[in-house]
Parts: sequence; C-alpha cells; structure tokens
Amino acid sequence: MMTRSGSGEPAVAGGPAPHIPVLVSQALEFLHVRDGVYVDGTFGADGYTRAILSTTDARVIGIDRDQSAIARGADLVEASGGRLTLVEDRFSRLDAVAKNCGFGAVDGVVLDVGVSSMQLDQPERGFSFRLDGPLDMRMGKAGPTAADVIAAASERDLANIIFILGEERHSRAVARAIVAGRSETPIDTTGALASIVARVVRSKPNDIHPATRTFQALRIFVNDELGELSTGLAAAERVLKPGGRLVVVSFHSLEDRIVKNFFAERGRAPAGSRHQPEVIAAAPTFRILTKRPVVADEAEIAGNPRARSAKLRAAERTEAAARPQAMASLGLPSLADVLRGR
Repeated sequence: MMTRSGSGEPAVAGGPAPHIPVLVSQALEFLHVRDGVYVDGTFGADGYTRAILSTTDARVIGIDRDQSAIARGADLVEASGGRLTLVEDRFSRLDAVAKNCGFGAVDGVVLDVGVSSMQLDQPERGFSFRLDGPLDMRMGKAGPTAADVIAAASERDLANIIFILGEERHSRAVARAIVAGRSETPIDTTGALASIVARVVRSKPNDIHPATRTFQALRIFVNDELGELSTGLAAAERVLKPGGRLVVVSFHSLEDRIVKNFFAERGRAPAGSRHQPEVIAAAPTFRILTKRPVVADEAEIAGNPRARSAKLRAAERTEAAARPQAMASLGLPSLADVLRGR
C-alpha cells in the first residue's frame, strides 16, 4: 500500500514527532526553505512541517482532510509561536486555503501523497486488513465508504476499479468473488473483504498479501486520490510565486506518472500549429529540478521499509501565467455513478 510517513525522532519544540516523512532532507533541499510562506498540503504526522519550522522562521499552512491529523497538530501550533496555521480541507484547494489565510502567493508547496502510516495503524479507519475493522477507508469524515462501493458497484465496475487503480491481474476473479459474497451477506469489514480476495488471489511466500492491491484500489477510488493530485498540482501552480518550489513525494506508479506528466507538460512551451502559431509564444510555467525521480537510499530504507517505493519530483515556478487544468481520464465511472448502480 502507498504510505507517506515513516518512523521518527525529535524535531522542533512541541515534543517528538511520531513519524518522519521519507526523503525529508531531500525535500527541504529542493524546497530551498527561507523566511517565507510554505504550504504542507498533506500535514499528516507533521514531519515536513516540523522540518520546515526547524529550518528558518518560515510560516507554514498545514492542510489535511483528516480531522484527527489536524487535532493532533494542536500542540505544534502552540509551540510554533504563531508560525503554523492548520486547516481541515483537501489539498486540491490549497490555493484557496492560502488566500483565506491571507496569502495570495506562497514560496513553496510540499505534497506527500498517499495514506499515512497512522491511518493504516488504526483499525477503525478501515484502511488495512492487518487488524479487522469497519470497511471505511475515508480520509475525511464525509462521503461514501468502501463498504458502500462494495455493496453498490457492478461486477464490471469493480473489476475495472481494481485493475486500473490496484493493478491487480486477477481483478475479474476478485470482482466475481465480491459480488457472489455480498449476495449472501454484506461485506462491511476489512477482514471479510480480505478473506474473499485471498480465496481467489494466490500468493507465494514473502509476496504481498493477496488483498493488498484490491484495498489500495478501493482506497484510491473512495478518496478520488488521483483526481485530488491532479487538481492539487494545478492549485500549486496558481499560488506559487515566481521562484517558488513545488515538491511532490509519491508512492505509486499512477501517482508518479501524473506528477511526471504534469511537470513535463508545464516545463515546456505548448506546441504551436499553423492554425494557432501564437501558441508557440507561451512560456513554461515550471523549471524542472529533478530530471529523474529522487529515491531513498539503502540506509533510509533499512530504517523505514515503506520508503522503498517513494519517488520525489520537484520543480521551480517561473513567471509565466498559470495554465488551465487539464484532467486526464482513466476511463473509470465516478463515485456517484457507482453508488447509483449505473
């Protein structure tokens, strides 16, 4: 599963941080932190925010849709001496959040995409099959749960969701087993779903759990994580000052592809044509800082195995005007369509 935090150590005043995000030193280096305003769009376990606050007298706007993450940050808000503002919201709205906090432009944005290890460790959140709990998977408190999707989705939609978002080769067999299982009894716990998947997906010793990819797919779908990422990147483009830095850490090939393509597109001028030659004059909105993704070294992976799949990409904002957001479609139904049993 994609995770976005590791084990940690003390950082700034306010007590030890329970987790430290992966690639934190590299993220700070690419952010080029100075006495400005920074947005931590995925506040989570507060690791990046603590590191930024420890480096300079910078101000940080921390955003998280998880109410419990915001509540846990209260001590750090007090310890920061007014330099930290926490907002319960989606990072796709980070430009609006920054403006509501009184900042029309910021010096840096960091996004650590995925589910946090703390969320995985809480069985009542329903993210993991390690401990049985309600099949929830919501990062926030509102909206349909994974159990709602499992109950309403057609076999075809389930198979597509699990194949595309979980990259599960046995997605059709998993979808058939889920539909058959729910006809007998509601599938509303993590243990029940994991058991159904394990009966049709075989694994070898030392392989990941058979249900890993199915759980990942459902979580991404329930929280619209890929749409959130695409919208968040565009929001960062709108709110960053010229020279401001955007740093994104992702843990999954689909996420990394979105970031890579966004930077590639924004890092070059749009191609013109004989019908619209003026397009050639458009300037890149970002200067790419990472030709290849930065990954964790062996020492970090040894201390935090979850860092193994992390990839960091970074870019610097130019003076060019932000471009309209272009959303790529994966060919999946919307959450609303699935719940209507389209």
